[in-house]
Amino acid sequence: MTDRYAVIGNPISHSKSPLIHRLFAEQTGQDISYEAIEAPLDGFGATIERLRAEGYKGCNVTVPFKLEAWKLANEHSSRSIDAEATNTLSFKDEKVYADNTDGAGLVRDIEINQRFKLNGKRILLIGAGGAAQGVLHPLLEASQAPLAIYNRTLEKAIKLQKTVTEHANFRHFSVKAAEFGALRNEQFDIVINATSTGLTGGDIPLPDSIFAPDALAYDMMYGRETPFMAFAREHGAQVADGLGMLVEQAAEAFFIWRGVRPDTRAVLNTLRP
Repeated sequence: MTDRYAVIGNPISHSKSPLIHRLFAEQTGQDISYEAIEAPLDGFGATIERLRAEGYKGCNVTVPFKLEAWKLANEHSSRSIDAEATNTLSFKDEKVYADNTDGAGLVRDIEINQRFKLNGKRILLIGAGGAAQGVLHPLLEASQAPLAIYNRTLEKAIKLQKTVTEHANFRHFSVKAAEFGALRNEQFDIVINATSTGLTGGDIPLPDSIFAPDALAYDMMYGRETPFMAFAREHGAQVADGLGMLVEQAAEAFFIWRGVRPDTRAVLNTLRP
């Protein structure tokens, strides 16, 4: 029988995940189906229970349900515990297992697809919401270098910083939190936009000198040229969008579910115009 999977979000009609997983399945010979499901904002838990009752094997979770998915699960991987959020659920033996593949997907896209090694690189993470929360610890592990979190609201940046300083395995890392106004006179090797400005079209108040020589500017959004990406191009940075991260985190979820790791490069070549 065909094993069923889905991605759940609100909104979700724009999602490329069904196409990505179909390409993975064709490439690896796995007999699965994968669909996009829009859950009501107050109905995520009920949607999960329906899918479990209908025999689904698992699902991916996107905005705005990643924190709710984490709370709903019975068991959690170390990655989802670090992030306190999940984007991958597995249903097995009457239990819901939570994992988070966002950080692994981002690191792999930067290092493998963008060919930009993170070790020793100074990182600026813009934003302190769920997207930033999911990738912070993997970025620190990969860079082994100081990282800064900048957010419009200092309180949220400090809260995210504390997930590092209060973590037994990460408290030795140098992580600082500040508002956007404190960016003057600082430079970074990689600047990652984890905010929703790509959707809203809003600008991020970055100083012209923020990018170090040969810096990478990475926007987690994909499918459009965001104001952040345009700003980075104007100021000499290498620029990447989040499509590679989407494919890589999906491949990690596919591996969790199926035990097979697909060739992401082939899928990326299909998706990019």
